Amino acid sequence: MGPFSRLSRRSLLAGTAAAAAASALPRMAWAAPDWKKYAGTHIEVNLVKSPRSETIARNLKEFTDLTGIDVGLEQTPEQQQRQKAVIEFNSGAPSFDVIHLSYHVQKRMFEKGGWLADLRPFLADPALADPNLSLSDFSSAGLAYATADDGAIGSLPLSVDYWIIYWNKELFAAKGLKYPTSFEELVSAAEALTDPAAGTYGFVARGMKNANVPVWTSFMLGNGVAPLAEDRSLATTSDGAVDAAKLYQRLLTKAAPPGVAGFNWNECQSAFLQGKVGMWLDGVGFAKPLEDPKLSRVVGKTGYGVMPKGPKDQASATFGDGIGVAAASENKEAAFLFCQWAVSRTVQADLLQSGSGVPFRTSILDDAEVRKGVTLPADWIDAVVGSSKVSKLGLPVIVPVTEFRDIFGIALTNIAGGADPAAELAKATEQFKPILDKSEA
Repeated sequence: MGPFSRLSRRSLLAGTAAAAAASALPRMAWAAPDWKKYAGTHIEVNLVKSPRSETIARNLKEFTDLTGIDVGLEQTPEQQQRQKAVIEFNSGAPSFDVIHLSYHVQKRMFEKGGWLADLRPFLADPALADPNLSLSDFSSAGLAYATADDGAIGSLPLSVDYWIIYWNKELFAAKGLKYPTSFEELVSAAEALTDPAAGTYGFVARGMKNANVPVWTSFMLGNGVAPLAEDRSLATTSDGAVDAAKLYQRLLTKAAPPGVAGFNWNECQSAFLQGKVGMWLDGVGFAKPLEDPKLSRVVGKTGYGVMPKGPKDQASATFGDGIGVAAASENKEAAFLFCQWAVSRTVQADLLQSGSGVPFRTSILDDAEVRKGVTLPADWIDAVVGSSKVSKLGLPVIVPVTEFRDIFGIALTNIAGGADPAAELAKATEQFKPILDKSEA
């Protein structure tokens, strides 16, 4: 897929149409909705356990006081939550009314299954819709994610995640290095910072199979290609894909800590927190612990940088999540009120200020009062804004995205172990192509 500034024409039209429809609604003439209309109703909310869900949880009392709605809030680790969602949706009687979804993993699957309620009727109902919320306030990327091909709005965009480079300013200064502006400089800095005898390494990123795929696709985007071309054919054996795999191999074998093949984001974060890693590539929402003196040895030493430019393009791999209402819910209106509150100024400002995530809502990012309350360093916000200008989809929006990550994740593990990148990608592509073809039929 192309960058958010150059989304596919169908997605962009869907997002633009949704924004136009929202702005056409006579919101300014509406009074606030009757928040208490569903007082006494009980709803179940299923969230992925993450900094985003914790932000919702710590503000939940505001919602229950505002509405009188009783909320059963479940936070489940990512993989288990995704499995639970599919099993329960397929049963036809999910136990939850509200579902937290990962757009880059679940969007296409949820739409094909018809599992989410279309929120347009609720957004057009003055008894339910908050006049302070308009779809036009969400970025075009968020609207494209939330909007189905037929124009249905299946969710409200909750949080966007840009991939950035966390870098240790102290280690860079000790070597007389500056923040890299290109992939070539990234490699040079990573190798210059690596001193195994001192226990210092220049670069860390996810090496664990499945989790490692967005690292590779980040490098692919800088090489001018995405995993899935505009015609929905695989570009995973292209020169750009192979060059990205070679870069992944070089960084993980020549500049990363021992055992990196088993690292997910948490192991990478732990390594960086110790002050012995020069650069860490991952999502912008992992910043908060780095500035916590109780957890971190890099407080005040961490820089936050936009992804350096590749040979063909500069791109921040971008992911996002949303929150929607189960189509099978018997409490859709109460569930919608919860979703609407979850993207409200209160929750979204806390999300940004705590460093737990980045809102899709432009008004929150542009709010001077909100920005004053951001506890992270100013260059974190600068990295957010800079990344938004070069953002591109980090994974293909397909139903079998888990299989994509599994199959290519194994190939990348083999590549990090010394296998030939072109051969491994060819093998993985041959294995995955029939799976993709079947899902697209």
